[in-house]
Amino acid sequence: MAEPLKSMYNESFLNGLADKLGRAYPSFNRKEFVAAAMREPWEALELKERMRRITLTLGDFLPPRYEDALAVLFAIDEECRGFPYLIFPDFVEVFGQADEHFELSVAALERFTPKSSAEFAVRPFLLREPERMMVQMLAWAGHEDEHVRRLASEGCRPRLPWGQALPMFKRDPRPLLPVLERLKADPSLYVRKSVANNLNDIAKDNPQVVLELARRWKGQNPLTDWIVRHGCRTLIRKAEPEVLALFGYAQEAEETPLVVHAEITASPQALCIGDSGELSYRLRVREGEAVRVRIEYGIYFVKSGGKTSRKLFLLSDKTVPGGTALSGTRTHRWADLTTRRHYPGSHRIALLVNGREVAEAALELAPQAD
Repeated sequence: MAEPLKSMYNESFLNGLADKLGRAYPSFNRKEFVAAAMREPWEALELKERMRRITLTLGDFLPPRYEDALAVLFAIDEECRGFPYLIFPDFVEVFGQADEHFELSVAALERFTPKSSAEFAVRPFLLREPERMMVQMLAWAGHEDEHVRRLASEGCRPRLPWGQALPMFKRDPRPLLPVLERLKADPSLYVRKSVANNLNDIAKDNPQVVLELARRWKGQNPLTDWIVRHGCRTLIRKAEPEVLALFGYAQEAEETPLVVHAEITASPQALCIGDSGELSYRLRVREGEAVRVRIEYGIYFVKSGGKTSRKLFLLSDKTVPGGTALSGTRTHRWADLTTRRHYPGSHRIALLVNGREVAEAALELAPQAD
């Protein structure tokens, strides 16, 4: 079994960090720093808790003036690259939010982000001074370094995973749009992915904003088209009619349904939590012109209280000639995940084409076998 990510913060890492700090700041007490960082209950701390413990301990052992402490980190940051060194921007987040430190802290986040990432550390600054920080984000969007340009988009995502939510941008995402406009044809895929993810975040609270932007951007540039498509993925999964039409998915018509035959089967029809089973589907689309179809299966998972909640899984997304017969088989694992627990009961399984359920099956899930 792979070690948990939090294990990267261990005694060896802390000793290495202490050695670097000691060379830049001779008064740094290496042994006591490591002992203080790893004091109980170190083993029980999760990833972000360990990160913050190290940050706070740095605050105790580096020079007391914020400017002097940052100077020590600046002296060693070129040899401190990679995910573990998120502690450097975290130090700025914890100790650098005073008004008199604003310019220095912004410069530090810009400096640290190419070496790890400041996407989490920048968010408290946005929460406190959104207008001032969005001016800075717009400036970063024109930076020569792709990591800084990505920070301009990633840092202001309304729903950044692992990061603090930005409720003001959930309510009104318009302040974000100038940044996304500047980055909409960025040459870096790293940046374009962030722009698409920002749009996808916005779409969860303000779908019309994203739909209007998608209509305006689509067809301007192949790089932008990729962003538009990826940024609208949640709206496509929700089968919003306007979005499906925008991307050319075939529409239903009363006189000529899109799917003329469909079925889905589960084999076996009864299994235990932890098992795997096969789902097989067959369908035929209407005769006539070629159609674009998005084929998914949805499982109505039983929740702890007995209610159900549907989760969609993509099977195929392509354009096919009219009258085409499509079929396939997918293995589905019913093992518990960190993001989903399974509960015994009857699970309905639906086959969907362009967001509409066209066939269904049932599967009985039993408790995990001993």
